[in-house]
Amino acid sequence: MAEPPPGYTIRHATQSDLPSVIRINRATLPENYHPSFFEDHLKKWGRAFYVAERDGEVVGYIMCRVEWGFGFKAKGLVKKGHVISIAVLPEHRRKGLGRALMLRAMDSLKREYGAEEVYLEVRVSNRPAIALYEKLGFEKTRVLHMYYLDGEDAYLMARKL
Repeated sequence: MAEPPPGYTIRHATQSDLPSVIRINRATLPENYHPSFFEDHLKKWGRAFYVAERDGEVVGYIMCRVEWGFGFKAKGLVKKGHVISIAVLPEHRRKGLGRALMLRAMDSLKREYGAEEVYLEVRVSNRPAIALYEKLGFEKTRVLHMYYLDGEDAYLMARKL
């Protein structure tokens, strides 16, 4: 499990973190969710919902869920972790927070929920994120055409846990 960079902590998200998580989501990502979506994920899969903090301020998060379906990397019907959203405020990027959040979430998805693999969708233009995911062992499994509201394609990336 990756340790966060010096001066940062990573911990499980709480209900009181959700306003900060929603603020980060809206400030950094074009795909935004209703507050109840975040609340639902925290209630159902809170052991795989983390925040990154510096000096008591939430500066990043990762939100996941667990699903059953046919494996992308494993054969047959499997329990899968789905990284729904990950974001770090711009001034805190390129310090290893995204990597640390991903590793914490993947560990929890496997250990707490018994997931056999993990997957996510990422914009084909998001080269820094794709590079991070590939370093973490994710592989592109397919292109999802016009996946995002603005018409951009996404890569579906997956790896075994």
